[in-house]
Amino acid sequence: MERGATPGERAAGRAAAARIAAAAGLTLAQAEAFDAPRTRPAPSNAWRASKTASTTAPEPKAPPAPITVEELQAQKRAAEARRRKLAAREARRLRALHAEQERQSAAIRTAQGERDRAWAEARAGGPTNEPHPVTGSHLG
Repeated sequence: MERGATPGERAAGRAAAARIAAAAGLTLAQAEAFDAPRTRPAPSNAWRASKTASTTAPEPKAPPAPITVEELQAQKRAAEARRRKLAAREARRLRALHAEQERQSAAIRTAQGERDRAWAEARAGGPTNEPHPVTGSHLG
């Protein structure tokens, strides 16, 4: 506590410590006693490193065996098979998506064709008392 502080800072620190101790219902001496380091005897079964473990160097790992051409080719074949399987799955997904889009487009084209025929008939036939098939108006 004495190192690195001016006498005024030390006094302020002691005053603050006394206030904190008083708030806890202790004196400054009792609070410092709680903070004092306690020495404990080491247990009799404390772990001790063996001298053989600390003096012997660890065995170096053997370098990995180099990969053979056959292993490399097998890895490439497996990777290519995975890519083909993924591409086939994506193609099936896209075919299903395009088929659904084509069904929707066919329904839209059919409805548009019916509207076009009704419009052409109404235009060719002149004004009638029936409502217009698209607008619903009686003006023809």
